[in-house]
Amino acid sequence: MLTVKLDKQKHNHKQFYCGVDTLNNYLQMMASQQSNKDNTRTYILEDESIPQKIIGYYTLTMIPVDFSSLPDKLQKKHHNSQTSGLIARLAVDKHYVGSGYGEWLLIDALKKMLSASKTVAFPIITVDAKDGAVSFYQKLGFTAFLDTPNKLFITMADVRKILA
Repeated sequence: MLTVKLDKQKHNHKQFYCGVDTLNNYLQMMASQQSNKDNTRTYILEDESIPQKIIGYYTLTMIPVDFSSLPDKLQKKHHNSQTSGLIARLAVDKHYVGSGYGEWLLIDALKKMLSASKTVAFPIITVDAKDGAVSFYQKLGFTAFLDTPNKLFITMADVRKILA
């Protein structure tokens, strides 16, 4: 399996349906525009038998982070840091749910973030989990921010361990 950048001329993004309107709408109406403006990058997993069909996608970017809402140990270690990698969106089409594609996409996103961190350093990756998705991220080692239970993070050190 391989993720590729969204190509709205090739990929049938209008037919993608994951059951969450904000995630569907972003892929269908905003992802390509945001990529063209260098605000985000959206990667999709194609169905190998029908390459224009999208199994799932994720969107990556960078954001400023208030490190005071992290555990004390991380606050001290990264007191000069102000940025985080962000997995802004991650979704799997309803036709493919339950086949492990969500976890595969998350690991692929972490690999891309790890690669980026070798060029432009950042200490954590964050995600704003949609309702019901917190446990999905926690299974792979994400931890909730102290002040926001649906906002989670993982350190780059932990990502290196997971991917080793």
